[in-house]
Amino acid sequence: MSASEHGGTPAVSRLNARIIGICIAAAVGGFLFGFDTAVINGAVDALAGEFDLGAGLKGFAVSSALIGCAIGAWFAGPVANRLGRVPVMLIAAALFLVSAIGSGLAFGVFDLIIWRVIGGFGVGAASVIAPAYIAEVSPAHVRGRLGSLQQLAIVTGIFVALLSDALLANTAGGAAEELWFGQAAWRWMFMAEAIPAVLYGVFALRLPESPRFLVARGEYDKASAVLHDFTGVVEVNLKIEEIKKTLNQEKKESLSDLRGHRLGLKPIVWVGILLSVFQQFVGINVIFYYSTTLWRSVGFGESDALTITVITSVTNILVTIVAILLVDRVGRRPMLLVGSVGMALSLGLMAVAFSFATIVEAGDGTTTAELAAPWSTVALVAANVFVVAFGATWGPLVWVLLGEIFPNSIRAGALAVAAAAQWAANFLVSTTFPALADVGLTLAYGIYAVMAVLSFFFVWFKIPETKGRELEDMDENLVVRRGRIQTT
Repeated sequence: MSASEHGGTPAVSRLNARIIGICIAAAVGGFLFGFDTAVINGAVDALAGEFDLGAGLKGFAVSSALIGCAIGAWFAGPVANRLGRVPVMLIAAALFLVSAIGSGLAFGVFDLIIWRVIGGFGVGAASVIAPAYIAEVSPAHVRGRLGSLQQLAIVTGIFVALLSDALLANTAGGAAEELWFGQAAWRWMFMAEAIPAVLYGVFALRLPESPRFLVARGEYDKASAVLHDFTGVVEVNLKIEEIKKTLNQEKKESLSDLRGHRLGLKPIVWVGILLSVFQQFVGINVIFYYSTTLWRSVGFGESDALTITVITSVTNILVTIVAILLVDRVGRRPMLLVGSVGMALSLGLMAVAFSFATIVEAGDGTTTAELAAPWSTVALVAANVFVVAFGATWGPLVWVLLGEIFPNSIRAGALAVAAAAQWAANFLVSTTFPALADVGLTLAYGIYAVMAVLSFFFVWFKIPETKGRELEDMDENLVVRRGRIQTT
């Protein structure tokens, strides 16, 4: 549906290279998001051995960054509204850099957790500011594709983290072995993040501020320049008037603006929160945080397990590209529904496969699940089908929707709350997985499969189609009832 069909104006007549460039630069935050959250994968067994961690502390060490993510996401919106989108990117870049160096030089598990939480602040801020910024500078007819760059950057960051983990571990002869300057390979895995962190800061310094933030601050000349030179708006003055109408300029945006009569929040805010929660409750990050450990448990050596994990991340990148090509043609709702079905089936198959696992007790008293052929192959294929189903749909499209379903007046704050909920859900899943795995992987993947089924019905009944709609057309009470968009 075009902007003109909503009473708006065909404000954009061209897509120039500048808008693509600044969206890619902003999405580097997504790259660091993916890198920071996945780099622990190759290091987890080595650091668990070095610091003598049990299952509970091991799970907390892996997921501790997510505490910072939730906090960073919660505060990123208000800070972005006060200082601007670009300054938040610079703050995030600095946090990534500090975390990378600190984690690599950690003396013990407790200061490692502190450095990981600091990195989480950066991840949380990047998870809010990148989709908001990209949505606010993108023309409506390609906003889905440009918004999907965030997820492409995330999965690329995951891939690079896993690839660097594998290369460093193989070079040293194992993640726990000494590599350079007397430091173990797992430490260099963390310190490698310093390079993209510096690049992110450099790129952010060259980005224009969001035109919608500039309009909210009354800086109309700067907003006009950004809209014309980067976003490709032809009728700039008319577009600024449209933006002004959707912004409450009588007061500063705050989290109190999200309040509503139903359970304390506006309906559209609950939609964003539940989108975020379902994206995590299907267990996707179990694959990226624990996959090396998982594949070792079904018979692969450390080197092969790392290689399989890298292959899985490449698959994730490829299907994300497919999503970028389809999102503005097919729409958000149909792709999410198909993704839910694919995830439910593949996760269900993984649950069945691991019901045939044999529990083996190691010499140190820990247990692992060993899976023999043909079920080891079934589990491997099902896991990759799950990655495909998620990566082509729920992975990128949730970030697209979070960047566009909220009206201008509450976007940054609502996105912050939704992103904080996502990180809290991620923390819950990541922290509980080792304990669930001790009970049985069938239970873990069975729970995730049920969540995938529930996500289908949530999309069917509650998610509006936003393809082609201008951000100024988004209403704070936009909901779906019986498959049709309505307002409350």
